[in-house]
Parts: sequence; C-alpha cells; structure tokens
Amino acid sequence: MDVSTLVAASDDLVATQDYSGSFWGGLIGYVIWAIALWLVFAKTDYPGWAAIVPIYNIYVLVKIAGYHGATVLLYFIPIVNFIFAIFVAFRLGAAFGKGGAFSFFLLWLFSLIGYLIIGLGSAKYVGPGGRAAVA
Repeated sequence: MDVSTLVAASDDLVATQDYSGSFWGGLIGYVIWAIALWLVFAKTDYPGWAAIVPIYNIYVLVKIAGYHGATVLLYFIPIVNFIFAIFVAFRLGAAFGKGGAFSFFLLWLFSLIGYLIIGLGSAKYVGPGGRAAVA
C-alpha cells in the first residue's frame, strides 16, 4: 500500500464523519421540531401525528392560522414563501392570543422556540384570527 492510497482513504473517512454529523444534527432537529408541532397541534382540533408528516404539517399550520388549505402552495414559490410565512406567523400568534412581537420573533424568526413555548406554555387556542394579546 502506498502513501497516496492511505491519504485517499483518510480523506474519505473524514468526509464521511463530516456528513454523519450533519445527518444526526438534522435528525435531532427534526425530532425536536416534530415534538414542538405535536404539542401545538394537541391544543387544536388537529391530530398530533400530523406533525411528523412533511408538507401536511405545514398545511395544518396554515389551517390553524385561518388560511384556506390551498394557500399552502404559496410555500413552493420563491420569495412569496418568505413573505407568506410571516403572515402565517402573525395569524398563528393571534390564534393563540399572542402579540405581534412574539409572532415575529418567536414564531417566524426563531420558530422552534416559539412553538415549544406555545405547546408547553399556558397559551390557549382561541381560533383563527384570535385576539391580540394586550401586553
């Protein structure tokens, strides 16, 4: 075995380790995300298992926010998806009695934290549109 073979094998091992870290990080992130959504869905009339089904979980969030189900297709249009996600965050926050700052920062910008706060906290689902919280 020559040195070039060992170097090539070493590079392959390092690359594999780099990608395996990304895999496990992504998997852990998805599991935490699914738990957060499950807790939010449990406070509404939707089943918790919907949180683990890709695309359907976004459909359910859009419905909870009070939008028509077909508007979930806006998430597939570049730039529009970015703007629509902000609208969904504000309507979702209102549906749980939260204000605009909470909706923007914790349901859109840091959504995982916001969904965990809604799911584990005392927020009650008041329906689509809801009422804005008085701070």
